Amino acid sequence: MEPSSSSSAATASSRKKRKNKAPEAHEEAKRLKADPGGDEAPQCGRPSGSPRISPLLDRLQQPITLTELTELLHFAALGKKGGIKQPSWCRLSHQRKVGGLNIVIVEGLTQSDFYKNYLTMKHLRTNYTSRVTFTPSSNNVASEIFSRELPKVDFLSFSKPDEKLHRAVKHHPVITTYGTRRRGLTAFLLSQEEKMKNHYPIEGMPAFEDFVSTDSAESVTNCSPLYGLDCEMCQTEKGYELTRVSLVDSDGNCVLDDLVKPQNRVFNYLTKFSGITPAMLRPIKTTLQDVQAKLKMLLPRDAVLVGHSLNNDLVALKLIHQHVIDTSLLYRREFGRKFKLKVLAETILKRQIQMEEKNGHNPTEDAVAALELAQYFIKTGPRKVVELHLEELWGYKIEEESTDCTSAPAPSYRFADILQTLGRSVAFSGKRADISLDLSNQHWYNSDKEVLASFRKQTKSSYLSVLQFSSFAAHLTRRFPHQEQLYRSVCANLRDMCVVFAGPLPAGFTKREVRQLFRCCGPVRKIQMLNTSFRVHAEVEFELLEGATLALKTLNGLCVLGQPIKVQRPMCESMLDLDLNLDTLLGDTLNTNLLYAAKLSPHVAERVKFNGHALDAKCSGVTGVKTANGSLPAKINGKQLQLTTTSSKLSEENVREMFSRFGALESVILPAKLEKRARYACIKFESSEGKHAALSSSEDLLKDNYLICPSLTPPHLPSWAAVTTALTTREAGGVAAGEQRTACMNNSSEDQELDLMMKKLDRRLEKVFRFLPGGTLSVVLLLGQTSTNGQHPGLCLLEVKRGPEEKGE
Repeated sequence: MEPSSSSSAATASSRKKRKNKAPEAHEEAKRLKADPGGDEAPQCGRPSGSPRISPLLDRLQQPITLTELTELLHFAALGKKGGIKQPSWCRLSHQRKVGGLNIVIVEGLTQSDFYKNYLTMKHLRTNYTSRVTFTPSSNNVASEIFSRELPKVDFLSFSKPDEKLHRAVKHHPVITTYGTRRRGLTAFLLSQEEKMKNHYPIEGMPAFEDFVSTDSAESVTNCSPLYGLDCEMCQTEKGYELTRVSLVDSDGNCVLDDLVKPQNRVFNYLTKFSGITPAMLRPIKTTLQDVQAKLKMLLPRDAVLVGHSLNNDLVALKLIHQHVIDTSLLYRREFGRKFKLKVLAETILKRQIQMEEKNGHNPTEDAVAALELAQYFIKTGPRKVVELHLEELWGYKIEEESTDCTSAPAPSYRFADILQTLGRSVAFSGKRADISLDLSNQHWYNSDKEVLASFRKQTKSSYLSVLQFSSFAAHLTRRFPHQEQLYRSVCANLRDMCVVFAGPLPAGFTKREVRQLFRCCGPVRKIQMLNTSFRVHAEVEFELLEGATLALKTLNGLCVLGQPIKVQRPMCESMLDLDLNLDTLLGDTLNTNLLYAAKLSPHVAERVKFNGHALDAKCSGVTGVKTANGSLPAKINGKQLQLTTTSSKLSEENVREMFSRFGALESVILPAKLEKRARYACIKFESSEGKHAALSSSEDLLKDNYLICPSLTPPHLPSWAAVTTALTTREAGGVAAGEQRTACMNNSSEDQELDLMMKKLDRRLEKVFRFLPGGTLSVVLLLGQTSTNGQHPGLCLLEVKRGPEEKGE
């Protein structure tokens, strides 16, 4: 939970809490309403060549499954180059510029929870430009992401072979990384990204502030000198510390071999491996700073350091060097595994090192071995190295009589294995679970806070990182054991946003007549007649937020058979922040260029067109009676009404014809179930200017029987009611909407507690996003819930994070 101030807020009255938070939220909502395409809209100003996710129009309002999500992940990682097609439900442009994948799985949270706490989830609603409903098909989503099988990937396509190779060589990790051609030493230097992935100290990165940098040149050549380096460490109260360092030049001559006095008390001298004993270090005065100074003096500016898992040596030395070759990565194995230096020296150099009869390792001997292994690899070339040592080092055997490699294991086509074969690391962080991933790549934690802290340290090292946040679901289970009741309360609050009350209506007014009147504003989901002893009222629930908004705007004060009706929102606690919610939805990035339009039937159109005039006249001068066909008063203030004969049905063609005059249209979305008799449409302009031009011409459009307003319902939802409906046809326990509304009036303390939880979750997700490097495809999965009343859908949010150069930083 939050600090004590937040706890006290949770126990305070909801009215006081709302008063405190309203000004800030209201100012934000006003700003978003005035400038929907402002700074918080990530798509605005995005360079045309940067990666971008775009759900397909015909799939936008359909939920996606885990299978469809993994389609996107596979394409983002491997692309057409790896033989992977674009996903069936969206398009990812400029896939080659995607630099990594990050998936955060949030357990226990549904799509309804997101929209119920829409104002609170500021990071998720402003930094993710794609949102789709998600229905998980597995109880272990993280494991499925790692273990999904792909079609056979052509690993060789990621290198540039000059001719056909044997299958065992073609798919070898050395070949897929370095290709087949023999090249100079610069081709095997670790890139900045590779150094990050393998935990090398890098200048300017967190945790390396107190490291010393060598005076390295900006670039080196194939003639630059190689220097072999190896260190021995002991274990102290502060961790591992340096005890010995050896440096050899390109000819294998030792130029430095010093014992070093650790700065802290030693727990374990690791004599079995280091050969260091207490007696050896007792007289030593040389410090870490001394050997750092010697190394800076000995190394030329264009020196290339060579070592085996050299990152460990540089960390022990607290030294940063720009140009390095790591022999553990040159002679790489499948799935990110590494050979020991002793094995490589014995197999490649035919030399015995690190013998058991010797008391520990000899760092000079190890430095020479690493140096010669690098020199041999560069001189021989990747392909020849693999072919010469395929059997004795990697364990594959090529049968000369056959075209197949009978002993080579078939390559794995699981997603995680493919990435590791290509030298891209993978990692899982979360609670302990049965994950189909090597244990060395799993990090188990008891809380989301620990997951986040761990991720801060390793975010630069993993191409594919999956984080699982479970604390929210665990807390919900402890605090709210009756999950279905809580979910119904959330749904009731959301449904109230689409509800209006209308009345008093003429005596004898039926539910059918109410529907005919109100459906001019949008599709009506449900009508409940409310009869008192003297008057008739109706509760009207729309499918869309826009329907209720237009009803308030156009039907309030309308005279029905000479009797004015009042249209208003329900009066309950859940509606007190409704204006903030609607204004913020208005400024939602997803709604920036979207306009909602409803087509009026001729007789209702005339009522609406004269509504303002009738209101001014307090409905005086309205004459006429209701006829059998539902016609309106023939005259208003003595003016004869001219009823139009325009059809009330919409088609994409007539919508485009009507609205294209305001600006270029990107798409027209008609309700899928009612496409042939649609009365309303969602119109997407190519720019917000077209949308604003149409809004400024609303009176002219009304003359053509069109009611319009800015879109409020996020475009991935076929209706706002979809947020509150489980994926079965079963109603929420048979509880009437009015009863749900009454029940949720007393849940303010629970709402405040959930609000605090959601704020904390949103902040954590924002921190994860902030730590991601530019070019990372970020996915947040709200998993949804399964109950006796069906499956409550989750939500998938997607965004490719922009780099500093794209933001103009």
